[in-house]
Amino acid sequence: MEKIVVLAKLRIKKKFANEVYNELISLHNNTKKFDEGCIQYDLHKNPDEENSFVFVETWESLTALTKHEKKEHFVSFIESVEGKLESLDISKLIKIDIKNKD
Repeated sequence: MEKIVVLAKLRIKKKFANEVYNELISLHNNTKKFDEGCIQYDLHKNPDEENSFVFVETWESLTALTKHEKKEHFVSFIESVEGKLESLDISKLIKIDIKNKD
């Protein structure tokens, strides 16, 4: 099965920074707790841009990612940040496993 890597980059509007940050933490915790097929779900802060964050995710399969996107905690997160982000960019990638031949 092909692993799926997701890079979800977002910048929060300044007046919603604390509120949305708390939602990011909640999404992170709930995903790690409730989503099967989640290999990695890490939240990173961009030190060069205020209120900018990146989720780096690895999923066992596209099916696992699709199930995550339908879970209540994910849908609730999307609804809670509506209108509170300056930008959101999501890239879905297929991980290439490179085997070294020595």
